[in-house]
Amino acid sequence: MRSRLLDAAVELFKARGLAGVSVAEIAAAAGAYPSQVTYYFRTKEALFVEAACREVLYVAAQAEAAAAGAPTGADYNRRLVETVVGSPGLALFVEALSLARRRQDLAPLVERTFERLHAEGDRAYAQARERRGWTGPESTATVARRFWTLALGVALREGATDAPLAEAVEEMIALLRQEPVARARPTEAGDA
Repeated sequence: MRSRLLDAAVELFKARGLAGVSVAEIAAAAGAYPSQVTYYFRTKEALFVEAACREVLYVAAQAEAAAAGAPTGADYNRRLVETVVGSPGLALFVEALSLARRRQDLAPLVERTFERLHAEGDRAYAQARERRGWTGPESTATVARRFWTLALGVALREGATDAPLAEAVEEMIALLRQEPVARARPTEAGDA
């Protein structure tokens, strides 16, 4: 039942966000009673954070699978970025981070999720480097942490500004390469 509630909740949250979904709707979508939501998760917010944390880990696994066959480092990065940036799961996680900042009781789940993201990213990148003979001065753990830090920052900006997805992807790729980021021309409203 717990898993069914998470599955139903994440789809509703991706479609309408935390505020746009009620406990009754989540329960109905899972074939459950509203009291089962509170039994398993205490609050809708706790369910949201758990669903978002689980979803970003799925996004990470999808990105790893997408990049696995990349022939070059540049292609590896592009596949990772294209899978992660713009994904509804990453957007949910950004919202969950904001919620956990206000609700410290939800912070431990977020902390565990970051630990998993970094550990899995470190492992995946280390394996890719070893298989392909890539070398570099930075540790794989540093690269993995930078990737997720940049992904979250780009996702936050993209969501707050409605930046085009293609622009966000190119921005993150430039940042991963530690190159200057080409800025889009300001809009007339932004010129003031």
